[in-house]
Amino acid sequence: MFIWEKLGKAFTPQEATGRPWLKEFAQGPATLIFDDFVRVYFSCRPPADAQGQYVSYSAFVDLDRADLLRVRRVADRPILPLGRTGEFDEFGTYPVSIARNGPQVWAYYGGWTRCESVPFNVAIGLATSDDGGETFVKAGPGPVLSYSPDEPFVLSGPKIRRFEDTWYLWYIAGRKWKMDNGRPEPVYKIRLATSADGIHWTKLNRDLIESRIEEDEAQASPDVFFSNGKYHMFFCYRRSENYRNRENGYRIGYAWSDDMLRWTRDDDKAGLDVSAEGWDSEMVSYPHVFELDGSIYLAYLGNQVGRFGFGLARLQGSLE
Repeated sequence: MFIWEKLGKAFTPQEATGRPWLKEFAQGPATLIFDDFVRVYFSCRPPADAQGQYVSYSAFVDLDRADLLRVRRVADRPILPLGRTGEFDEFGTYPVSIARNGPQVWAYYGGWTRCESVPFNVAIGLATSDDGGETFVKAGPGPVLSYSPDEPFVLSGPKIRRFEDTWYLWYIAGRKWKMDNGRPEPVYKIRLATSADGIHWTKLNRDLIESRIEEDEAQASPDVFFSNGKYHMFFCYRRSENYRNRENGYRIGYAWSDDMLRWTRDDDKAGLDVSAEGWDSEMVSYPHVFELDGSIYLAYLGNQVGRFGFGLARLQGSLE
């Protein structure tokens, strides 16, 4: 089993001031490393509107490289505007995944739109930055990865990686909607698409990770890291119903692979679970793995899927 030392909560959105669009949530952490700080992108929300509806923005916080629990700066504005009327990202950009591509920084994000019979739908968009990841310009008004006959809805949770000359985009795809006490809840599974240029994608068109706790287990945030000759995937999973509590809430899972196509699931090895009390005592979710100065770190969300911020853990030893 991997052993993670929990360092604590790194960012609390409720402590940010002067940003009416950032009042709660710091979801889907993703890092970009600089010389003296680590930029962590996340998604946040202003208060709900009069009808109780939310929108979601994406922003960043800069953490001191020498002390990752010290906030140096919070973004002054969202990195992306919401989409225009009828566009796929009209009501939200969540989550976001970041990669450097030559002099640019590329961001893949989930674009949210509202629906009538179910609460939302999501497709994956692309935006690029020429100023080091401060601001981004969308590739266009539509997504780069969207619904298809085999993946009919909720393409979200993009996690971008480049290995050698190939782009790999892990994401989730909706399989069904289930009614839970009158509320539609999505069931989604982990998928993969590959690309030579990061724009045109070929979908694998099959689930990568077998279900464990139930057939309709929902899986999310598949982050892949290469170490010691194999690929390590950390992801999160939950039950399909009544999951907003400690018993059925999100947990972090683990799988490994030699080729990124065939995965062996081994959740007992994941090593990071809920705490006895505090901000991550009910759930842990949306893991993101990154290496910094010889150590491997895990950024993750706690209770209520990041309503109160994200935390960090440091691996003891190595990924083997």
